[in-house]
Amino acid sequence: MASAVEAAIRSVVTKGVTTIAKLNRSMQDKDRVHPFLTGIHAPLSEERTLTDLRVTGAIPAELDGRYVRIGPNPFKPDPRGHHWFLGDGMVHGVRLKDGKALWYRNRYIRSLDLEEKGGPKAAPGPRRGRRDLVNTNVIQHNGKTLAIVEAGSFPAELDENLETVAYTDFGGTLKVPFSAHPHEDPLTGELHAVVYDGMVQDTVWHVVVTQDGRVIRQEPIPVQHGPSIHECSITRNYVLVFDLPVTFSMKGLIAGQQFPYAWNPQHQARVGLLPRNGSADQIVWCDVDPCYVFHVANSYEREDGVVVCDMSVHETMFAGGPDGPNGRALGMERWLIDPRSRKVERTTLDSAPQEFHRPDERYFGQPYRYAWSLGLPSEDSAFVGEAPIYRYDLQTGERQAHNFGPGKVAGEFVFVPRSADAPEGEGWVMGYVIDTRTDTTDLMILDASDMAADPIATVHIPHRIPPGFHGNWLPAA
Repeated sequence: MASAVEAAIRSVVTKGVTTIAKLNRSMQDKDRVHPFLTGIHAPLSEERTLTDLRVTGAIPAELDGRYVRIGPNPFKPDPRGHHWFLGDGMVHGVRLKDGKALWYRNRYIRSLDLEEKGGPKAAPGPRRGRRDLVNTNVIQHNGKTLAIVEAGSFPAELDENLETVAYTDFGGTLKVPFSAHPHEDPLTGELHAVVYDGMVQDTVWHVVVTQDGRVIRQEPIPVQHGPSIHECSITRNYVLVFDLPVTFSMKGLIAGQQFPYAWNPQHQARVGLLPRNGSADQIVWCDVDPCYVFHVANSYEREDGVVVCDMSVHETMFAGGPDGPNGRALGMERWLIDPRSRKVERTTLDSAPQEFHRPDERYFGQPYRYAWSLGLPSEDSAFVGEAPIYRYDLQTGERQAHNFGPGKVAGEFVFVPRSADAPEGEGWVMGYVIDTRTDTTDLMILDASDMAADPIATVHIPHRIPPGFHGNWLPAA
C-alpha cells in the first residue's frame, strides 16, 4: 500500500511540475535564434534518396556495407527550451560496394512524437510509455541495424534502406531503458551497457545483451541525484560505471528546459569497477576529481590488476547555460584505476581539445595500441568547428593529424579494418565532413595509418548533413 501511495504522490507532483515547465517554456522567446537550430545546425526539410553520387579517388573494393550516422533533425523546430540532444532522430547513410557509392539516403526515425507533429507515420513496436525519441547512435547486432539513445526509449530497428521497421525490446527481455553507448565484447559477442532513466534518480542498471539478441542481465546500481551516464567501458573482469557530476536538475526542468541536466558540484565524482557478473554491492567505487566524460577510447587490465582507461575529459559540463554542451576540454587522459587502493591516477596524454574517441573495436576491452579522435576547435567548445582528426600510437606516443582545411567541419570518424584478420590499425577511417562554403558534405575515407595523406576516396553529397552524433561502418551480411 505504501508503494502505491508513493506512486500516486509522485504522479501528481510530476504532472504539476510538467504543467509549470510547459508554462515557463511557452513564455520564452519563440523567435530566438537558437545556436543548434540555425547555421550549420539548420535541419533538413525532406528525406532524400540519391543514386548518382560523384566520387573523387578510388573507393577500396574491400568495403561492402553502409556508413551510417545519426543525429538530431527537428521536424518542427521550436527554440523554446530546445536542446541539441533532443531533436528528432534522422539517419544518413551511404552504401558502398565493388568500389562504388550506390546510394545516399536520409530517413527520420519513425517515432510517435514525430507522427503527432505531422511527420511520417510511426513505426510499430513496444514503447516505454510515450518516450521513443532515438537520435544518438546506430549499431549492428545479431544481424540487425539498431538506432539507439540513452535514458528513455527502446531501440528502433532499421532495414537495409534505413527505414524504421519497428521499435524493439529484444523480444520482451528488456525492461529498462537502453544506452547510446553499449560496447560489444569482441571475445564473447555480448553487448554491455550502463543505462539510466530520466524519470528515476536513484538507480542505474548494467544491461547485457547476448550475441543472439536477448537481454540476460539488468543489474540495478544505487546512485544519487540522477546522474547522466553517457558512456561505460569494459575490461576482462569489470564494467566501468562513470558516476560523474552532471545530474538531473529540477530547477532546469521547472524553467522549461527539455534537457534538464546540469553541472552539480555537490555530487561526488567517482568511477565504479563492477564485476561483470557481480552484484551492485560488489562494485569497487573509486573517487576522482570532478570532471565529465562523454566518450572512452578503450580500457583494459594490466597484469597487476590496475585498470587502464583512455578517454576525452572535460573539466565541467553543462555549467555554462542550458544550450550546451559547454565546458573546458582537458584533452585525452589516461586513468589508472586501482581496485586495491581505490584511487585513480589521471595523466594527460595530449592536452589538445578533442572528443569522439574510437579504437579498433576488435580490441575493445583488451590491451591495444591505436586510437582516433575528433579535434575540437577550442578548449571551450561546442563540439563543432574547424578541427583535425587525430591518430594516436599509444605504444610510441606518436600523434598524426589530418587537417581538412578552411571551412571544413568534420564529425566523428570510425575505424574500419581492411579485413577481419588484418593487424590492429590496418584499414581506413571514415566520416562526414561539411564544407561550409558550399553547404555540401563529403564522406571521406582516409588511410588509418597515414593520416596526413590525401583522402583515398571522397563521396560527394550535394547538400549539408547537419552535425550529428555517432556513426558506424555496418558491413554487409
